[in-house]
Amino acid sequence: MTEPTGVEITVEQTENDREILTSQALELLADLHRSFESRRQELLRAREERYERLTKGEMLRFLDETKQVREGEWQVADPALGLVDRRVEITGPTDQKMTINALNSGAKVWLADFEDANTPLWRNVIDGQLNLRNALDRTIDFTSAEGKSYALKPAAELATIVARPRGWHLPEKHILVDGQPMSGSLVDFGLYLFHCGQRQLDAGKGPYFYLPKMESHLEARLWNDVFVRAQDHLGLPQGTIRATCLIETYPAAFEMEEILYELRDHSAGLNAGRWDYIFSVIKKFRTRGRDFMLPDRADVTMTVPFMRAYTELLVSTCHRRGAHAIGGMAAFIPSRKDAEVNATAFEKVRDDKRREATDGFDGSWVAHPDLVPICREEFDKVLGEKPHQIDRKREDVHVTAEQLLSVAETPGKVTEAGLRNNISVGIQYLASWLRGQGAVGIFNLMEDAATAEISRSQVWQWLHNDVELDSGEKVTTELVDRLVEEEIAKLPGDPKEYADARATFLDVAVADDFAEFLTLPAYARMP
Repeated sequence: MTEPTGVEITVEQTENDREILTSQALELLADLHRSFESRRQELLRAREERYERLTKGEMLRFLDETKQVREGEWQVADPALGLVDRRVEITGPTDQKMTINALNSGAKVWLADFEDANTPLWRNVIDGQLNLRNALDRTIDFTSAEGKSYALKPAAELATIVARPRGWHLPEKHILVDGQPMSGSLVDFGLYLFHCGQRQLDAGKGPYFYLPKMESHLEARLWNDVFVRAQDHLGLPQGTIRATCLIETYPAAFEMEEILYELRDHSAGLNAGRWDYIFSVIKKFRTRGRDFMLPDRADVTMTVPFMRAYTELLVSTCHRRGAHAIGGMAAFIPSRKDAEVNATAFEKVRDDKRREATDGFDGSWVAHPDLVPICREEFDKVLGEKPHQIDRKREDVHVTAEQLLSVAETPGKVTEAGLRNNISVGIQYLASWLRGQGAVGIFNLMEDAATAEISRSQVWQWLHNDVELDSGEKVTTELVDRLVEEEIAKLPGDPKEYADARATFLDVAVADDFAEFLTLPAYARMP
């Protein structure tokens, strides 16, 4: 294969690489990079500038300059084929086994993840694309080490694939264009669109995406411009691509309508990305003291005031504009050994999905196939034969900026158990991430990068704001160091196996400089 002028692949290529990284595919990637990399960098700098203003006392607010958008009369595009009924969605990485299990799960949609449930190990980046292509061609199968075989069900029974590329902040260091690393977002998006866009259209659906980690409507505008250029490049009709945006950063909660508006011809709705949202609250206001101090992660539920305001606003915003509102993740994973644990957890999941369906959401996420029936049952009770409840406008909802900012009203305590849990989850997750596994079962929860971010950012916030545990003991570097060693000693295997994870965790949880995302220093340690 001859690489286009200015494009360099920095790893030795395998046969799988050559199947995905064709000259034509790389031409699309190079065109997207040259067209949009400078704007991506400008928007990343704008994030830093906004944070600097927040440290100096500015507060998040609804934007005066986009008031006409919020007050205007407009609607997003009608739901696309395969995205009309989204009452239950399953998430997971794009390895062979998960690809088959997710498509077969009975969910309406599968979020095929190149982001938080994945790691950007080169093999994951490329083989995930190959697995999605092969799934659409029905040439995928898998046999486990125990000899169990996995194969796809009939096409009519499969979930709709919605691919999630990496966020704007993440690079792809193995693909250089004119000497610059590409955006991981554009690599994941471009390769999927190139290989699977027409295949999806031929199957009666389309190339659909989940867009993560956006912090402003200008970042949504960039995605929309990417879509327009990519569709032109490949000769696809404008509006073929559809995207659901995750509202999972604190600033984005104040620009929901504007984000929908920027993508209106390509919009498929908004999702309440609850775990990253909590992380973003901590990150954006980590130096602002008690008014933005959160208790133990387990106490920050979806019913605390600032989280309740966020989800109510999301549903009412989406339905006002004719868009789907998709609920958040049920992270529990069933235990094959403890029926009592399962019963308690299943009831919590059922309560969560019942609340979402009753509040007006059109569907929700689960992390495990065993939870699909629970989610579906709760939405069936509300939706019946209707595919969604977009007609329920929630005109009773009037959320203020003050309600979105009411973090100080969150009940709960900071405890040693909570601190230990954050340390253990963070280290266990990073150990798996560095080995190439991005979705990890820890303490009966499916942890991904978002929940690990909460764990390390809470440790940083408590440490750097001189927080006392409910026992009266102050959170100090010495205490964190001691608990790190104690928690590692409890883990299976040789403690030396956790050396890189330990070092990375301390880099992002203790160091004076707060790493914007833990995946950035972790990616630097990855080959």
